Amino acid sequence: MRAKERRSLEQTKALLWRFDVRAKKGLGQHFLIDDGVLRTIIKAAELSLSDLVVEVGPGLGILTEELAKRAGKVIAIEVDSKLASALSQSLSHCSNLTIINADVLQVALKELVVADLGYKVVANLFYYIAAPVLRHFLESSVRPQRMVIMVQKEVAQSIAAAPGKMSILSIAVQLYGKPTIVAYVPAHSFYPAPKVDSAILSIDVYEQPMADVEDVARFFHLVRAGFSAPRKQLRNSLALGLSLPAESAAALLNQAQISPKRRAETLTIAEWTRLYHATEGQYADHPRLC
Repeated sequence: MRAKERRSLEQTKALLWRFDVRAKKGLGQHFLIDDGVLRTIIKAAELSLSDLVVEVGPGLGILTEELAKRAGKVIAIEVDSKLASALSQSLSHCSNLTIINADVLQVALKELVVADLGYKVVANLFYYIAAPVLRHFLESSVRPQRMVIMVQKEVAQSIAAAPGKMSILSIAVQLYGKPTIVAYVPAHSFYPAPKVDSAILSIDVYEQPMADVEDVARFFHLVRAGFSAPRKQLRNSLALGLSLPAESAAALLNQAQISPKRRAETLTIAEWTRLYHATEGQYADHPRLC
């Protein structure tokens, strides 16, 4: 273990002991102890004193303090009440820091940030919480300008996938922004070490969603139908997912200029958009498309 990493580990253990805190597996708590990874996150966020940063899952606040040094204001949202209380004590010297003890999924973003001024999100999202948190921010009426998140390696790769390896998750993120894998993070960069490696992912959020669709819920209903049987040709998976005859599903795909023999993971967001518009005239006749 490198000297700097060892010092971070000792600092982390000291903070855990000081505040009588133990990592909770149920909350996916793994504390970053690699200073190099911390610097990579800070660099990817491209912070200035004019930035508002919303941090999700600040943990012991080691990254939080660095964010507060570089941003104009930091709002740290921590679901663990014991950790939130500890942060209030250990980071009381950060006058531009607000700590909120809450589940981020229950936080009304419109009441938290000023849409016209913009904001950035920095988060360490493990396991089950990653996709819901991403949707919470990206589907909000007050979307961030940039998100720099730490997620499981395989989740990051899925989000950043190109056509040919697309998934519902990659479409759900890439509809709103451009994801880039900044760096991979080995499990030993955390204490306690998780069982999997992680990755730092940067998402530059578009001003408007990539797809020109009026009803996003209906768009994703169509996408989910397309992935209902991902190993099948799109004609068959759509027929299964939308409860349509295979001939009708093929006709919709032909209308959208998409080969019925393609598979869902090969489609671009532009092609899903064409398929969405091709189905618009069918909604009245086929309630399952709604």
